[in-house]
Amino acid sequence: MKVKKMHLDAVLPKYAQQGDSGFDLVAVEDVIIEPGETKLIKTGLAFDIPEGFEIQVRPRSGITLKTKLRVQLGTVDAGYKGEVGVIVDNVYCDCFDDGEITYKATGIDEEPISDDYYPYGTYFIRKGDRIAQGILAPVARTEFEEVDKLSGSVRGVNGYGSTGVKYTEEV
Repeated sequence: MKVKKMHLDAVLPKYAQQGDSGFDLVAVEDVIIEPGETKLIKTGLAFDIPEGFEIQVRPRSGITLKTKLRVQLGTVDAGYKGEVGVIVDNVYCDCFDDGEITYKATGIDEEPISDDYYPYGTYFIRKGDRIAQGILAPVARTEFEEVDKLSGSVRGVNGYGSTGVKYTEEV
């Protein structure tokens, strides 16, 4: 797939391991994300996605497990030729914080970053950090037909927890 660097420091995507389904998306700039903030992290890359495919932007499991940063799922359509960004939320919330206590920001590797002080739970994305992964996936398209009634099924309209949480071997 053709990739265009939109920024001098952009890192061309690569798969970390043989057999990986996701390729790395790397931050092209430093970004501070305080608790409750949502930021767009630039990758400095644009893609020539083949027709009939999309790039799915997904979280990296280690960041999700070890931090309060949440990469939002994203779709990059084949027709989009601009720079790909990654939307990141800092979901940290300290309900008892009086707003006066500050701490040094940490990186996504949980290491302190600077001598500047920020609200507790602030993260610092560094230029060069692998912040998300992209998956090249085929796109299925359909035509829509309005009807008065849908076909029946065993489940019917039961949803949102209707199957319970306990595992059973009955199918």
